Amino acid sequence: MKLTHILAAAALAIASVAPAYAHGDAAGRETITPAFVEAMPNVPGKTMTALVVDYAPGGKSDPHRHGQAFVVAYVLSGAIRSQVNDGETRVFHAGEHWIEKPGAHHTVSENASDTEPAKLLAIFVADAKDKKLVTFDKK
Repeated sequence: MKLTHILAAAALAIASVAPAYAHGDAAGRETITPAFVEAMPNVPGKTMTALVVDYAPGGKSDPHRHGQAFVVAYVLSGAIRSQVNDGETRVFHAGEHWIEKPGAHHTVSENASDTEPAKLLAIFVADAKDKKLVTFDKK
């Protein structure tokens, strides 16, 4: 696959979640902003995509999945409460991270504070053909 095709597919993946609110209305939801997309020359067919997720005080994301992407979430500021699959619910502070293996269900993702904002960097390693990096559970 040509590099231009890989970059085009990655751009489509980012366009599926940005720059507007990821899900639902603005009240209490996260805001997702694309940071970068890079083809991985040493791993043909894969891209690395980064999104910045901002949470207002008390903000949260609905439960969701990231398909077959491998995800690293790094807290940039504030504190984020997270639960993946049926694992322990933990609060991660600035400088800490967690991972989500392909197929994982992110059941809890929210600002741990009702008074301070929080921000994380989500980095996805995914197939270049993947067009949707975030799929929210149906209500």
